[in-house]
Amino acid sequence: MSENQKQFDRNYDDIIHLPHHVSKKHPKMPLEDRAAQFAPFAAVVGHESSVKEAARLTDQKRDLDEAEKTVINEQLQIIQNQIDNQPEVEITHFEADELKSGGKYIVSKGRVKKIDVYTRSIYLVDESIIEIDDVFKVLIVQ
Repeated sequence: MSENQKQFDRNYDDIIHLPHHVSKKHPKMPLEDRAAQFAPFAAVVGHESSVKEAARLTDQKRDLDEAEKTVINEQLQIIQNQIDNQPEVEITHFEADELKSGGKYIVSKGRVKKIDVYTRSIYLVDESIIEIDDVFKVLIVQ
């Protein structure tokens, strides 16, 4: 036994062999609650989510040239001429991000119910609304 250990034993000889005290007034704390006392402390609440949000990438909306706009307008005209049959389409369009600049391109599939040239919107049967100015590509499935 080391000299330090002997010194420790001498300092606590009067209590070292006593039984562990169990309170009669207070119930024993569950292990989960005891472990929670030692959980890491979050000094800045929301910091981790802010870092993740800043790291999330977004795309920038691409400007179409006149030829691409003409192709989209021609596709929309074909759809407008077949609107009574509710043609099925796949429309790739830009969706702006709600939290930061930019967004993402998504593909919406469905049947066209209406094309409104005044609001510049495409209405699908499933109640989706796509802004014509956000359209990147139109594919008529039927």
